[in-house]
Amino acid sequence: MSNPNQTTTLLNKIANRQARLAVVGLGYVGLPLAVAFAEAGFHVTGIDTDPHKVDLLQAGQSYIEDVAETRIAALRNRQKITFSTDYTHLATVDCISICVPTPLTDTHEPDLSYMINAITDIVAAGGQNQLIILESTTYPGTTQELILPYLNGQPGQDFYLAFSAERIDPGRTDYTIHTTPKVMGGITPTCLQVAQSLYATIVHHVVTVSSTTAAEMVKLVENTFRAVNIGFINEVALMCHHLNLDVWEIVRAAATKPYGYMPFYPGPGLGGHCIPIDPLYLSWKLRTIGYKTRFIDVAQEINDFMPHHVINKTNDALNEDCKSIKNSNILIIGVSFKPNVSDVRESPALKIIELLANKGAHVTYHDPLVPQLRVGDTLYQSVSLTTAADADCAIIVTNHQNIDWHWVQKNVPVIVDTRNALAGQATGRLINLS
Repeated sequence: MSNPNQTTTLLNKIANRQARLAVVGLGYVGLPLAVAFAEAGFHVTGIDTDPHKVDLLQAGQSYIEDVAETRIAALRNRQKITFSTDYTHLATVDCISICVPTPLTDTHEPDLSYMINAITDIVAAGGQNQLIILESTTYPGTTQELILPYLNGQPGQDFYLAFSAERIDPGRTDYTIHTTPKVMGGITPTCLQVAQSLYATIVHHVVTVSSTTAAEMVKLVENTFRAVNIGFINEVALMCHHLNLDVWEIVRAAATKPYGYMPFYPGPGLGGHCIPIDPLYLSWKLRTIGYKTRFIDVAQEINDFMPHHVINKTNDALNEDCKSIKNSNILIIGVSFKPNVSDVRESPALKIIELLANKGAHVTYHDPLVPQLRVGDTLYQSVSLTTAADADCAIIVTNHQNIDWHWVQKNVPVIVDTRNALAGQATGRLINLS
C-alpha cells in the first residue's frame, strides 16, 4: 500500500511547481521536455553524458531546431534550468525523466546499454521517494522487466515508476509537446497518478492506459502502422515502375476518396530514429516468444530495398547517356531524414551515398541544414548548389523548402527525384521512383 502522506506531499509539490525535476538525456526528446517543464515553473536539471552538449547549453546555445536559444537564455536568467554531466545531482530531485537513446545493434536487436547505464546511475545517486519516468522508446515489458528490478523498495510506496510514450516529431509546428496527447502507464495506480499529475502541467491531454507495457505497446503500434503503410506504398511505387505508371498520379487520385483511404507517399527509404527502428523492437520482442511478425518483416524488406531501387534508377538514367555510375559525378540534394530539419539519423541518404561510393561514383551533397555528414569513414562537406550543373546526375533525397528548386529544375540535366519535389517541372530529364 502506498504512503498517503508521501504521495500527497509529492502531488502538492508538483501542483505548486515546487518539485525539482531532472531530465536524463538531452537529445531531440529530452531537451524540449526539459525546457517545457522549466517554462512551466519547475526547476530542471538536464543531465547528459556528452560534455559537448552540456557545454553548448551552458553557453546558451541550442543544437535542436525545436528549441530556440532565446528560450534557453530566458530560463537560465531566471535560474530555472541547469545542465550537467554529473549524475550526483539526481540525489536531490523529486522526479526524473529518462530520455536516452535506444538504438538497434547491427543484428537488429535492442541496444539497451544507454538505458541500463542511466538507471544504474540514478540508483547510485541515492535519491529517495522519487518519480521515475521512462520516455525512451523500447519493447513492451521493458519498464516492468528491466527498470523495476533496479529500484529498491515497493513501487507506489518507496518510489513511483511509469512509462511515457514520447511523440516528438522534429520540425513540426502544428503539434507540439503541449498539444500532442501524451500516453502514460504506471507500475501501480499510484505511480500513474503521480506521473499523470506531473505531465498534465505541460501537456493539454494525458491519456492513461492500464500498464507500462500497454503504453510501450502503444508507442510501437503508432510507428509500426506508419512503417507498414510506407512499405505498402513503396511496393506500389515498385509495381508502378514495372507497369510504366506514375505512382504520384496514382496516390493523388486515390487520396480523393473521402473515406476508407489514408494517403502515404513513397520515398527512397525510411529515416529518423522512430519509424525505421520501432517496428524492429516489436518484431524482436515477439520473436522471443515464438511469434513471427509477417507484416513488419515484409514492410522492412521493402523499405530496406528502396535505396537500392534509387541506385537502379540512377544507373538507368546514366546508361541513357552512355555513362555508368563508376566515375560519374553524382550530387545528392538533401540528406536529412525529413524536410526542413537537420536530423540525419537513419536517413536513406546515408545508404544511398554508401552504395554510390561502393560503385565508384564521385559523390557530393548539398543540404543547407547539414554542413557536414559522415558516411562510414568518409566525412563529406555540403557543397554549393551551383555544382549541380556540373554533375552527371542529381538525386533528390530530401525536399527542403529552402532549396532553390527553380534553379535545380532549370540547370540540372538529369535528375532522379525520389520525393516528387519537381513534379514534372524539370527542363532536363526527370526520373521519379516509378
